[in-house]
Amino acid sequence: MNAPSPALGAFLRARRDALTPDRAGVPAGTGRRGVPGLRREELAALAGISPDYYTRLEQGRDRNPSPEILDALARALRLDPVATRHLHRLAGRLAPDGPNGPVDAAGRLPAGLRQLLTVWNDVPAVVQNAYLDVLVATPPATALAPFYRPGVNLLRAAFLGDSVRRRYRNAPELLARAVASLRAFADQAPGDPRLRALRDELASASPQFRALWERYEVSPPPGGTVEIDHPAVGPLSLEYQRFAVPGLPGTLLVVHTAAPGTPSEAALRRLVREATPDP
Repeated sequence: MNAPSPALGAFLRARRDALTPDRAGVPAGTGRRGVPGLRREELAALAGISPDYYTRLEQGRDRNPSPEILDALARALRLDPVATRHLHRLAGRLAPDGPNGPVDAAGRLPAGLRQLLTVWNDVPAVVQNAYLDVLVATPPATALAPFYRPGVNLLRAAFLGDSVRRRYRNAPELLARAVASLRAFADQAPGDPRLRALRDELASASPQFRALWERYEVSPPPGGTVEIDHPAVGPLSLEYQRFAVPGLPGTLLVVHTAAPGTPSEAALRRLVREATPDP
């Protein structure tokens, strides 16, 4: 068994605060509640453990829960499978998914992936590492959003500038997912100096980042929708999918597509034509 992480209590507290009595099936009662989510005793009752034991877990005074107790807490907190694995990992019951910190993804991208992105001239696609640095981007991706270019950190672009909020109509949802990605990896690499520096920089400069970080969400979905007001081709509604790059923990290939026959597909074609170099 691995050593438990001191982040275990923080994770439990954040997820308890985020779970409303209504969603948990707990009667809200009357009068003013002193906490935003569930009370400790309410969560303990749902998990079938004593309030005193749960309090010790959350306060870091007991960091050795059994797998059965962790599963009971995950059910009580309504955690999805990804967040449940994260809970077990924080408790030392699972090894990290990768090494102690992000590897040198930029220098180790598979040759086949690099080749694919050099000829993939009709698809907005980017490769990003665990810090959310853009490593590689196709020309349509850079045309879609100027921050999709190698060397740009997407979190800095999102929280320290205004281009994401200006261009993306569903920016709050996308920002929450980006922070969840960083948060999930941070707990696997608590001693990584660059990750810690990035977190501290953003938390100091952006109240929005700080609030999202404190929510302790760790399981962004593998795909979703982006709603873009593009200055050259107008409104775009695109689906995106994220694919893990084997052997490079935290590194993702992100691909954007438009539904066939939609105005967004026609607009994306125009964007691709403008972005594709003449042969």
